[in-house]
Amino acid sequence: MAHSNTVLSQILRIFPRHEFEALCRKHPSAVQMRTFSNWTQFVAMLTAQLAGLDSLRSIVDTFSTQLKRFYHLGIHAFSRSTLSRANSRTSSAQLFEAVFFEILSRCQKFSPSNKRFKLKGLGKVYLLDATLIQLPLSLFSWAKYQKTKGAVKVHMGLSVDGYLPTFVNISVGKEHEIKRARIQSFPKGSILIFDRGYTDYNWFKKLTEQEIFFVTRLKKNAVLEFGKKRAGRKSEGILEDRNIKFKDIDETFRLVRFIDKESGKEYSFLTNAHHFPAEVITRLYKERWQVELFFKWIKQHLKVKSFVGTSISAVQTQLWIALCAYLLLAFLKFMSRLELSLFDILRKLQLNLFERRDLLELFKPPKPQKKRKITQLPIFSWL
Repeated sequence: MAHSNTVLSQILRIFPRHEFEALCRKHPSAVQMRTFSNWTQFVAMLTAQLAGLDSLRSIVDTFSTQLKRFYHLGIHAFSRSTLSRANSRTSSAQLFEAVFFEILSRCQKFSPSNKRFKLKGLGKVYLLDATLIQLPLSLFSWAKYQKTKGAVKVHMGLSVDGYLPTFVNISVGKEHEIKRARIQSFPKGSILIFDRGYTDYNWFKKLTEQEIFFVTRLKKNAVLEFGKKRAGRKSEGILEDRNIKFKDIDETFRLVRFIDKESGKEYSFLTNAHHFPAEVITRLYKERWQVELFFKWIKQHLKVKSFVGTSISAVQTQLWIALCAYLLLAFLKFMSRLELSLFDILRKLQLNLFERRDLLELFKPPKPQKKRKITQLPIFSWL
């Protein structure tokens, strides 16, 4: 049998230790403790995400049973208190944010393009949204969201190419998503899809001036100035397609009213993309559901609802490493061209992290060879 390193060691090759250390040297805030390296912290917290470990004790106990694997992983033994102090450092959150974007750049090179939106003049499509992660206010006093509740908010821009989290910010729960969106830069020609929580007509005007397109839903109480109806044959389900304006805004926008025949529900879409058919506008907004599915997936399958530290840095560190874990799973799926879901990949990894076996064979076990049926020939064939 061919020799194989542990499954965890093979996963870490996606972003190997020497490149991690090179990033640490470039990053001004990457100051490590005397007896505990940033790499050991990354391996420990990443393993916690992949193995579903939800406490410092479970992390330390898991690694204490794998002392023989430490050399190949490039780590040293550590205690709960050491790991806790490391997670609470502000420099940890900043470093692992940089690690996330480094792994993201690798994933983007292999992510499959979204074939559902292949149109001339269609740029990169990003799905914008934010999600709240509830925290008990008694333990996380810095995260006050409401009178008796605490929360952090993850602001996300999900690319439809491979559904990778491309723009990510983590803030306290009180910060509104539009505040982050206003200061975020987007590539020229890109298309942003978001819900009504991002409504800001001045921001819409700024996006138009920057040649960035958007599709969103129109608020019911919006005061409009109706312009001319757009010429051309309407696609099925399109009730109205016309130009509109808002008070004190010079730009001309577009209103597309659509009815879903299955549910009978009517939608009013607002966009500055005048060069696409109305039917494409409706399909683009329907894609926004993918970012909701992304948030649902990471909350169900990664450790982002219970935290091993109570400081803001500890929470941010855990969230950034959880997102790194998602990218590593996506990378494995892209590179191996697996038809398995991300959940199936994660489940197989959880059961085999410290096993010595080939990573590809873990997902694609060799087919058992069929036993050859040997038919004995008669000695005297002429009889």
